[in-house]
Amino acid sequence: MYIFIFQRKVIWLAAALLALAGCQPSPQEKPQERTKKAHQVETVVVEKAALSSRRTVTGSLEPIRIVRIYNQEQGTITALPGYEGDGVEKGEELVRLEDALIRAELSKTVATRRQAQLDLKRLESLVPRKLASDDELARARTALELAKAEEALLRTRLGRTKIHAPFQGVISERLREPGDVVPLHSHILTLVDPSALKARIEVSEIALAGVASGTPVKMRIDALGDQLYDGEVLRVHPTIDPETRHGTIEVSLTPVPPGALPGQFCRIVLESHAADRRSVPIAALRRDMQGEYVFRIGTEGEARRVAVQTGLQFDDRIEIIEGLSIGDQIVIKGFLGLSDGKRVRAVNARKTPTPSPDRNG
Repeated sequence: MYIFIFQRKVIWLAAALLALAGCQPSPQEKPQERTKKAHQVETVVVEKAALSSRRTVTGSLEPIRIVRIYNQEQGTITALPGYEGDGVEKGEELVRLEDALIRAELSKTVATRRQAQLDLKRLESLVPRKLASDDELARARTALELAKAEEALLRTRLGRTKIHAPFQGVISERLREPGDVVPLHSHILTLVDPSALKARIEVSEIALAGVASGTPVKMRIDALGDQLYDGEVLRVHPTIDPETRHGTIEVSLTPVPPGALPGQFCRIVLESHAADRRSVPIAALRRDMQGEYVFRIGTEGEARRVAVQTGLQFDDRIEIIEGLSIGDQIVIKGFLGLSDGKRVRAVNARKTPTPSPDRNG
């Protein structure tokens, strides 16, 4: 029995040694066969090409010209003919305030001015005959000047009891009613010019570099369907928000299409000028808690994790600002089981194709 057990152990040991020997590479194994055991990946070569970005940003339409009507005289509103949505012509009367007291004061001042003129004329005829002094003549002239100044002041105040439209437009707000007693500088109406609209939008600092006043853009107004309308950059604000890293631009819509109204949601397509940029397929970009990275093929055929800083996106490609150089070979497929330092074999290394502009941003 002991002999039988000993024989079984010998058999098991021999089988184990044979299995271990089978796992070792044969001295006669060809290098090509050993290469096949490397991790297979698909790669591209980093190039620099002239690219232009096309981004879509959103905003709301607002009038280029908007005036809030305030009163410069206090008193009771006696006439307020316009309502929200009413069109008005330039110079048309919008507001009238009660003016009886100012008219009475003006009549009194006019009478005073006329009397001062008569007094001055009389003294001017007496001075040559030594019947009036030069001092009396000077005082009469001063009195006349004061009367004229008071008259001019009251005429100005009387003119402010009527407010006229500064331009042709539409009333968008009516905040008071006839009979209301309004103190100085009360907001009564708001007037907008619907013939010229703009959109104020926020753009990232990277995209803002290719935008200038006069740059043509396309605009879509969701309420009006899928049609694109012509517009242009009206102005670029000179500062960047340090928290969001976004700047502000204003885009004008001229001519204004029928049905376009202030407050409507719109989409603006911005396209930058073509510039030489390094870019890689988005499929090559990886992300984790440490940031963005790619796998670059090393000189010994191993995959090396390389941290990168990205910029603009172009369709299925993304700009590389830092981390890679022209000619680097990077992995775009075969990430399952791939790790830093692992030996790889590129099955179809190829150069990056010329990318097309992004249409969605």
